[in-house]
Amino acid sequence: MITREHIIETATNLFLTNGVKTITTDRIVKELRTSKRTLYNHFPDKTTLLHACLDVYNTKVRAENDAIIADAENVLEAMGHLLQKIVRRSHQVNPNFFSDIIHYYPGLLHESYKQNGNFAHQNLIDLSKWGVEDGIFIADIDIEVVGKTVLLMLKLMKDNKQFPTTEYSKERLTFGILVPYLRGLCTPKGMKILHVQEELFRVSV
Repeated sequence: MITREHIIETATNLFLTNGVKTITTDRIVKELRTSKRTLYNHFPDKTTLLHACLDVYNTKVRAENDAIIADAENVLEAMGHLLQKIVRRSHQVNPNFFSDIIHYYPGLLHESYKQNGNFAHQNLIDLSKWGVEDGIFIADIDIEVVGKTVLLMLKLMKDNKQFPTTEYSKERLTFGILVPYLRGLCTPKGMKILHVQEELFRVSV
């Protein structure tokens, strides 16, 4: 029996691997070895299915982030491991996945992200508070601004127009963009920890 969960899992893998535009309902049905009628019993159209796939994907990413933060000894270790996870994910996902959604399904990414509690932004807010409480970040930082700034930096590292991959390696970008910013946030205690853990931010894969 073809379940809703199996449809979402299959479609998500196809979307992540190939992008969204090229994956039609016919391709999904063929992969499932079922009929369109079965698919439409669960999802009336591709947009509804894609929304469900995004929700499942975001839930998975949120759980991975939470696990990384829970296992870290300090905020800088958590941020370094989160960065490594983000970069690894970027290598596993076809770049057309997000660009197709933005172009052909405007607003859908934001809507799904909002429904999942804006978790990436909230993670950074919580990390900033943790850093201040532990004396790793200076006490007078604007936590809301820091959270949004780091998110923008992470997006900037994916901007191939500003940073062509032929000229800027992932290692150069991750280390060159985030580390100087973190140095500006750190107290003397934080600088000592960052010095020890800087290699976490030198991501090359």
